[in-house]
Amino acid sequence: MDMKVLVAGANGHTGRLILQYLVERGHDAYGMVRQEQQAPELKNLGAKIVVGDLEKDVTDQVDGMDAVIFAAGSGSKTGPEKTKDVDRNGAIHLIDTAKKLGVNRFIMLSSIFADQPDVADGTFGYYLQMKGEADEYLRNSGLVYTIVRPGGLTHEAPAGKVNAAEDVERGTISRDDVANVIVTSLEEQNTYNKSFDLIEGQVEIPTALKNI
Repeated sequence: MDMKVLVAGANGHTGRLILQYLVERGHDAYGMVRQEQQAPELKNLGAKIVVGDLEKDVTDQVDGMDAVIFAAGSGSKTGPEKTKDVDRNGAIHLIDTAKKLGVNRFIMLSSIFADQPDVADGTFGYYLQMKGEADEYLRNSGLVYTIVRPGGLTHEAPAGKVNAAEDVERGTISRDDVANVIVTSLEEQNTYNKSFDLIEGQVEIPTALKNI
């Protein structure tokens, strides 16, 4: 079934790839960006672009969607305040807006170890804590959620094969494969209301998601 899907964080590396996969598979893809000047390049992917800020009201951007994908991130160069504003509070705000508007399907791009923030200290540990709190909020929201927790992200060519499980060893995965998994998860009912780690592996993506 073709779906009308909003991607928050569409201008990021993974966000752009998610838009590409959505368009390729016949979905009606909407990329949300913070600034109008980011729109032209994303439109070239075949997506529609809406301008919105996760730290402000996004009712108009979410209204009418069938699903929402959170792929936004504060970035590695920002401080703890922005990490909290975007990775935690921005995600929670988007979840609340989706719930208020009856948009029942929500996919979260999280991080491996988001449920174990004590594995790291300092900035990364705080980042994991904020991601983990957003994930937990989504689990308790009543929405049909999928939380994807990839390992270290690379710009390598897609392998098309992954290890997807509730708990995996530390590893890496291409952004392209993560985007593929997220879009495939949209309609794969075996991913509904599940959280899973994701690294490069030996199992084709559709099969891996059916076996989580």
